[in-house]
Amino acid sequence: MKFISSIAGPLTVEVFLLCMVTALGCGLVVAFANYFLGTRSKNMFVTLCVLPMIVFLVVVLVNGIVAGSIGTGIAIAGAFALVRFRSVPGTAKEITVVFLVMAVGIACGMGYLVLAIISTVVITIALVGLSLTPFGRDSQSANDLKITIPENLDYTEIFDDIFKEYTKHYRLEKIKTVNLGSMFELKYRIVLKDKKKEKEFVDAIRVRNGNLTVILSRAALRDELSL
Repeated sequence: MKFISSIAGPLTVEVFLLCMVTALGCGLVVAFANYFLGTRSKNMFVTLCVLPMIVFLVVVLVNGIVAGSIGTGIAIAGAFALVRFRSVPGTAKEITVVFLVMAVGIACGMGYLVLAIISTVVITIALVGLSLTPFGRDSQSANDLKITIPENLDYTEIFDDIFKEYTKHYRLEKIKTVNLGSMFELKYRIVLKDKKKEKEFVDAIRVRNGNLTVILSRAALRDELSL
């Protein structure tokens, strides 16, 4: 598959600049695609543009543009460890695009510029196309439900009948004490059967928990994936 490799040999200034420009160009393509799909964060946009060049530089500093050596393997392992720069877990799409630009940077660092360009175009088209298709899209999105109850109320099955009536899925995620231990806060992940019955659902819970605080909110996408 020699057609996918366009550079082999010693690292020169011209080769270095060509690889950097290719890495930047591929990063821009992925960043604009990610922006088009709805991630309008400038920090994410800049990261996707710059990360391929950083990974390319890591590979070059360790081994130069020579594919298939032990040094390149070490550089690749170190480059993928850079994904730990994210202190907060990202969505499935964010993780995908981050790994894509890292792979592009590695390809540039190993001299496979044509492979990097082709892979960027093909994978980006696939990502955009699959994201725009309705397949796999749940018509009933997940919600976070927080219920405050008195400490003397047994929460084990207290709301099960209400959940079975109004939700498609429900799961108790977290329990914690509030108000100096005098109350419990229960966090559930639910998918409602009918969005039009939100108020009726909340009112039923308020009757059961003594009209204490009930919070129903939209779940983050990364949390929806676990349902």
